[in-house]
Amino acid sequence: MNTKEDFLEGQLLLIDKPLEWSSFQAVNAVRWAISKRFKLKKIKVGHAGTLDPLATGLLLICTGRYTKKIAELQGLNKEYTGTITLGATTPSFDLETEIDQEFPITHINEELLRETAKTFVGTILQKPPIFSAVKKKGKRLYEYAREGKEVEVTAREIDIYEFEITKIKLPEIQFRVVCGKGTYIRSLAHDFGKALNSGGYLSELRRTKIGDYYVNNGITPVEFRENLQLEDPKA
Repeated sequence: MNTKEDFLEGQLLLIDKPLEWSSFQAVNAVRWAISKRFKLKKIKVGHAGTLDPLATGLLLICTGRYTKKIAELQGLNKEYTGTITLGATTPSFDLETEIDQEFPITHINEELLRETAKTFVGTILQKPPIFSAVKKKGKRLYEYAREGKEVEVTAREIDIYEFEITKIKLPEIQFRVVCGKGTYIRSLAHDFGKALNSGGYLSELRRTKIGDYYVNNGITPVEFRENLQLEDPKA
């Protein structure tokens, strides 16, 4: 049972972010619950690695003095599972935007999928999506994108440790990936479709692990709030 002092001294919370919640909303929900439960006017709360609203899964949320550990936690390797839909692309590389181009998939088979996946394992160059929070000239890329402005996105080195195709039901393929800091799974989906001489976009994503922390040990923001209230119904 966590006390007010525990949260102020610092807690690392494993939160399972629901679909369509932003990471910011999840942090706010946790901050509100702690503040309400312990009648605190101010407490530091932050997360160690953004998840897009269309993704679910593990969000590491730090409270109090543990917010100083955020940079260290952001450097941990991450594991994701998800679905890539082949044969089309979207400007955002996921379902945030509508399909803008379609491509054939009749030439794609299991052997081609698995062999192509192997080429993405290792240290590779990756361009972040134009619909992302990466900054260029002091402005976030998604701001340029929403204004309809074209901007050159610089590729950067990222590490993919494992990229496994777990299920094939074309046009959809399910995958598991283990990667280092700064990897965009949306870009991986887009680049994978391109490498298949087709197109691809991310249609489902779940973060299952960060370092040695598993989503199976996490709770949703709503469950976190309920747990705090259940500890002392009179509070």
